Amino acid sequence: MKNVAAWSTKDVSDWLSKESMPEYTHALSQTDGPALLRLTEADFKVPPLSRVSPDGGERLLERMEILRIETHIEDHKNGHANGHVAGIPNGTSKPQRNGTLERKDFEREMIHIPMPTIEPTRSSFPTEWGKTGIAFIYAVVCFVTTSVVISVVHERVPPKEHTPPLPDKFFDLFDRREWAFSICEINGMLLVGLWLIQWMLLKHRSIVGRRFFFIVGTLYLYRCITMYITTLPVPGMHFKCSPKLLGNWEAQMRRIMKMIAGGGLSITGSHTMCGDYLYSGHTVMLTLTFLFIKEYSPRRFWLYHWACLALSATGIFCILLAHDHYTVDVVVAYFITTRLFWWYHTIANQQSLKETSQSNLLSRVWWYKLFQYFEENVNGTVPRNYQLPLAVRAMHWNRGAKYSRLDTQ
Repeated sequence: MKNVAAWSTKDVSDWLSKESMPEYTHALSQTDGPALLRLTEADFKVPPLSRVSPDGGERLLERMEILRIETHIEDHKNGHANGHVAGIPNGTSKPQRNGTLERKDFEREMIHIPMPTIEPTRSSFPTEWGKTGIAFIYAVVCFVTTSVVISVVHERVPPKEHTPPLPDKFFDLFDRREWAFSICEINGMLLVGLWLIQWMLLKHRSIVGRRFFFIVGTLYLYRCITMYITTLPVPGMHFKCSPKLLGNWEAQMRRIMKMIAGGGLSITGSHTMCGDYLYSGHTVMLTLTFLFIKEYSPRRFWLYHWACLALSATGIFCILLAHDHYTVDVVVAYFITTRLFWWYHTIANQQSLKETSQSNLLSRVWWYKLFQYFEENVNGTVPRNYQLPLAVRAMHWNRGAKYSRLDTQ
């Protein structure tokens, strides 16, 4: 990169992105190289920098100090390259015909610049796959618990002949379409597949992965509570619920295992139980996968974002069109999913919110300690960087290496 003193505002923006500090890009959008070098600690205590600085500008100031040293060295090197030595008084040395100094004068006038020892800084986005594994186990436990609760609630659902479906405004406006729920589940599988591919290509996939596992696990844990404490009647007379087992735990365990193996999808024939209405698990997955796809892909992929939004919105509409969930189930699922996603990422992107204090009311949520464990070493907003998985890169490198057989006598 050229001398910092000659940087334009675009060079400063590019440098901030390269150093994984995109949160400063907007606040320093009118700052060029010289203005960047003049920033001090006091500038990070007043707006606009105080609003976006997660650590009081500490990381940025450290990088700027290194830039100042590099700029000083570059200026000194350029001075020698041009045939001059900075700091030599007039008349203290006599230049030769080729523009250089005599050896004796040169040695006498050499300037010694002490080079500070720069300790290697810890990565702002460590992988920590162990924590990702714990988040995955947490999500699996919550999913299995949900399957168990569905089996329990199924035994409590009142017969549709005795307790008819509750009134629903959407059902009054739209007649039921039998094929609609299959469209919903197909859209859901497409979104999950797209998100899985995108996640595997992310550079910081371990951080993003544990965020996804934690959020989806927590959403299903909330769902266990809501559908257990209030059991709603079936939304329509078309439902064909499995017979109740009346305390046969062995048969219930087989039914639970069948549901887990089929991913809880009706299209696979694994979900034949009733009662899991408040709130909709299908809406959770359709909404959450779209939110992660959009959050962790470049803004210029707007066509991809709109296509995923169309899949998500169509799938949610088809849930209601199939009359397989009450409208309130879908509304509550959308509300809880979006709020948990936004709350989690807001806290994760602001360093000040990661510390417990009287003014940080978000630290009072029950999952805050677990959040701190997952996010304690993540500093700043996770950049949307991509790279091939390690196994694919290793195959590429091995393909480039050629070996020959040596004959020995």
